[in-house]
Amino acid sequence: MAFFSASILSFSTLFLFMLGIASAQLSSNFYSSSCPKALSIIRGAVNTAVSKENRMGASLLRLHFHDCFVNGCDASVLLDDTANSKGEKTAAPNNNSLRGYEVIDTIKSQLERQCPGVVSCADILAVAARDSVVKLGGTTWTVPLGRRDATTASFNDAQNNNLPPPSLDLRGLISAFNKKGFNGQEMVTLSGGHTIGQVQCTSIRPHIYNDNNIDPNFATSLKKNCPSTVGDGDTNLFPLDQTARVFDNTYFKDLVNKKGLMHSDQQLFNGGSTDSQVNTYSRNSAKFFSDFGSAMIKMGNLSPLTGSKGEIRTNCRKTN
Repeated sequence: MAFFSASILSFSTLFLFMLGIASAQLSSNFYSSSCPKALSIIRGAVNTAVSKENRMGASLLRLHFHDCFVNGCDASVLLDDTANSKGEKTAAPNNNSLRGYEVIDTIKSQLERQCPGVVSCADILAVAARDSVVKLGGTTWTVPLGRRDATTASFNDAQNNNLPPPSLDLRGLISAFNKKGFNGQEMVTLSGGHTIGQVQCTSIRPHIYNDNNIDPNFATSLKKNCPSTVGDGDTNLFPLDQTARVFDNTYFKDLVNKKGLMHSDQQLFNGGSTDSQVNTYSRNSAKFFSDFGSAMIKMGNLSPLTGSKGEIRTNCRKTN
C-alpha cells in the first residue's frame, strides 16, 4: 500500500474514527421493544423472494452495497426520481442493473402494518442482505440497527466513481475501497459477494476478448453468448461463478483457475498483493465466511443517519 499518500492515510484514520462513533449509535436490539417481529418479518419475506427466484439473493446483497458506497447506508438508492430531483437509480452503475426494489417494497408494507413508522428502509436493506446470504447457504452476522433514511439522493455521486466499475485494475480497486475506509484485504473479502448472482455480457466483454489472464477454453465458452460487437447480446446473463446459486468460496477457486468473469475479478489473482488471500479463501471457506461477516458489519456502518437525522420513510421510494 506504499503508493497511498499521507493525506489519504490521514483521511482513512479520521474516517475510521468517525465510523466508530456512528457504529456506537447502532444496536442489534434496536427494535426489540418498538417492533419485536421486525427481523422475522424481513427474514420471511427474503426467504420467500429468494425461493421464487434464486438470483434475488444476490440482487438484495448488491442493493445494500450500492446504497452504502454512495453517501452511506441511508436507503438513498431506493428513492425514485421526481420532477425536481434526479436520484441514484438512473446513474450508470445502477440503471437497468440494480433490482429487488419490489421485494423491499413488500417488506416495508408488511412492517408498516405491524409497526407503522418504526423500521427504516436503510435497516431493511442491511438485514435483507444478511438474510439473502444465509438463505443461499452462506454465513450469518449480527446486523447493528438504528439507521434512518435519507431525504435526498444524488445522481452525480452515484454516477461518478463511488461505485467501482468492472474495468478497474488491482490498484484502482484498492484505492476505491480505501476511500471508503476499507483496506485491501477487506476489498478482497467483500468482492467474494460475487460468489452469487449473474452479470451481463457488457460487464464481461472487455475481459473475455481483450485480457490474457483468462483460461482460453473458459473465454471461448463465454464468447458463444457474448459476441464482441457492442449492442449484440449486451443483456445476456452469466453466472458469476460456477456455483452461483450457492454462497460459497467457489468464486476464489475460479480466480485461481483463471476463470474470473470480469476484469476486476481476475485482478484479485493476477500476480499481485492479493494472490495469497485469494489462495487462502479458495482452500478455507470458513475463513472467508468469518471475514465476510465482519466486513459486512463494517460496510453497514458506513455513515449511517442516526438520532434525529433523516427520517423513517413510510414508502421506501419517496420521502414522507
